[in-house]
Amino acid sequence: MSVRPTKAMILAAGLGVRMRPLTDGMPKPLVRVAGRPLLDHVLDKLADAGADEAVVNVHYLPDQIINHAAAMHYMSGGQFKVPVVFRGPNGSAYQVSSQHSHALEAMYANFPGLKVVMPSTAADAKGLLKSSIRDDNPVIFMEQERMYGLKSEVPEDEDFTIPLGVADVKREGKDCTIVARSMTVTLALQAAEQIQKDLDVSVEVIDPRTIKPLDIDTIINSVKKTNRLVIAEESHAFASVGAEIAYQVMDKAFDHLDAPIKRISTVEAPMPYAKNLEAAALPDVAKIVAAVKEVCYL
Repeated sequence: MSVRPTKAMILAAGLGVRMRPLTDGMPKPLVRVAGRPLLDHVLDKLADAGADEAVVNVHYLPDQIINHAAAMHYMSGGQFKVPVVFRGPNGSAYQVSSQHSHALEAMYANFPGLKVVMPSTAADAKGLLKSSIRDDNPVIFMEQERMYGLKSEVPEDEDFTIPLGVADVKREGKDCTIVARSMTVTLALQAAEQIQKDLDVSVEVIDPRTIKPLDIDTIINSVKKTNRLVIAEESHAFASVGAEIAYQVMDKAFDHLDAPIKRISTVEAPMPYAKNLEAAALPDVAKIVAAVKEVCYL
């Protein structure tokens, strides 16, 4: 149910300038919580302020998110709603090394009760965040830190929303499908343009936008049209969201595939600090182009 809350609250720890575009001009209360706030503290602050929704920093709350927020509605027999958005950066930044480069969407998507959102454009971020705030369930809202400096058009409509669980076809094509999310959407679009120019191969690019619930139907319909699939993701390949997408496509559209599914992921190693090694570890346009050429037998 998407209902515009009368009051909202942001609880954060050390988000700094990244929160300013969201918080500038917002009505108070704006509450900062240092360290690792417990979920009951979050909900207490909500109740004290009379807020309908909360937006909370995602980084230091795995126990509160997984064991409490995700299960509260079920464990209360449907009596309690948990309208909380856990928002924070996800994946690699620039030379922040192994301890600050984890892509955690697959971990959170594994737990029933949580919704997981990953925008790739400014407009998507606005529309999806509004829908997340209005949702009665806990939502993990994950933003790729490398994308904070990118600019794109945003609708001026204050009530602009994008429903959760609806994928977006970022580029239409007929020869191959690329499913990408967050940072890799930009890379996939660049690769698609290069392939079109160099090889006259038409590539469709799909951005799920919401990892859970996953709009698998849009992906299946694209594969039925193109008969080929490349999945580009920043996370590690083992037990990833891409692995789940690959399974579901093979389960529901195997007879439509003319080539094995190809996946592009971050290498199975802690993220290096050195700039050249970091670049080698991550997905890039050249790797996506090579994967498309492979599935198209070029």
